[in-house]
Amino acid sequence: MKLTLKIWRQKNASDKGGFVTYPIDGISSDMSFLEMMDVLNEELTIKGEDPVHFDHDCREGICGSCSLYINGHPHGPKQTTTCQLHMRSFSDGDTITIEPWRAKAFPVVKDLVVNRSAFDRIIQAGGYVSVNTGGVPDANEIPIPKRVADEAFDSATCIGCGACVAACKNASAMLFTSAKISQLAMLPQGQVERMSRAEKMVAQMDEEGFGACTNTGACEAECPKGISLTNIARMNREYYSASLKSENV
Repeated sequence: MKLTLKIWRQKNASDKGGFVTYPIDGISSDMSFLEMMDVLNEELTIKGEDPVHFDHDCREGICGSCSLYINGHPHGPKQTTTCQLHMRSFSDGDTITIEPWRAKAFPVVKDLVVNRSAFDRIIQAGGYVSVNTGGVPDANEIPIPKRVADEAFDSATCIGCGACVAACKNASAMLFTSAKISQLAMLPQGQVERMSRAEKMVAQMDEEGFGACTNTGACEAECPKGISLTNIARMNREYYSASLKSENV
């Protein structure tokens, strides 16, 4: 395959940045998108040019590190992670535009790498269970209806890649935050802190500079793990319940 790559290059957060065009040839349709990027970087290195910086780690669609905005879609044209996107999704002669996540809360570090530590701070604000739930055997003895367990597991599949933020025209992190709140709020171990958890995590999300929900559903449509919008509805209920309880105290 012969392709034309239009890639965003930016030296650091303060640099203006811009697109640079790279022609590339000899790409196999069986390659993953990141393998294609590796081929480009090898060519740039041989020429003595600075390779394109991009995030990656497991390359198995699990860690959420890869974060490329490809042809107007987070992770590309398929509802999957960038590392699981293969070049057979493109045609010979295509022009592919590659950008970083665009969000105030995700400042560019270099080229296609962004700082997503805002997600870490949201989790640190309350995305955990700090109460003593006993040993593992005791926790497993607590009966949990299968429907509840399945819904909690579905929420827990969020890998924190940030595609929801990149897809949203307001750069909202509500799908991510709501998934992390939901996975704990539905389980017995998370009940004790459910009110304070919702208040703290939503407050941190707002402090990080993420926008409000647009209600367009772009986040769910682009999420590689199919996290449902019902999580946002659940987070809103949790937050409003916590707010009412605080007012009545």
